[in-house]
Amino acid sequence: MNPVTRFAQSRLAWLILAGTALGLELCALFFQHVMKLDPCVMCIYQRLAIFGILGAALIGLVGYKNRFLRFIAVLGWGISAAWGLNLALELVDMQTNPSPFSTCSFLPEFPSWMPLHEWLPSVFMPSGMCSDIPWQMMGVTMGQWMIVAFSTYLLALAIFMIPALSKTGK
Repeated sequence: MNPVTRFAQSRLAWLILAGTALGLELCALFFQHVMKLDPCVMCIYQRLAIFGILGAALIGLVGYKNRFLRFIAVLGWGISAAWGLNLALELVDMQTNPSPFSTCSFLPEFPSWMPLHEWLPSVFMPSGMCSDIPWQMMGVTMGQWMIVAFSTYLLALAIFMIPALSKTGK
């Protein structure tokens, strides 16, 4: 078994994935509650995509030796990262090409059976506008950094996880 496949099938790989997703969630909460930067609805959706990656990582962490659980974890990771990338691209487009016809809603459109913004408003209630750019680092907006983050998650998925599905597992 090659080293990349061995690493992809290890608990450490899933732990790193979980740690990075948790780190991004903690950064988002720091920006919101300590730096007082108001998240927009697209930011909240991206936060949910990161929670999806974290959930997938936890499944992988528990079932990293089981081919079926690895498949479920990889699928969740891929769907969440692709959805997050799409959201980040949409947000950056709204910020760089503002239009009164292309705005985001004030409230998230969660399913009626799972109103996260009502259950946990300190995490899932948007209070900012999508067209605002409240923070930059090295001239790069938060939305642009999230494009980098989600692209990196997708690249890591391709490099490490796809070979892991085709190799040993129970």
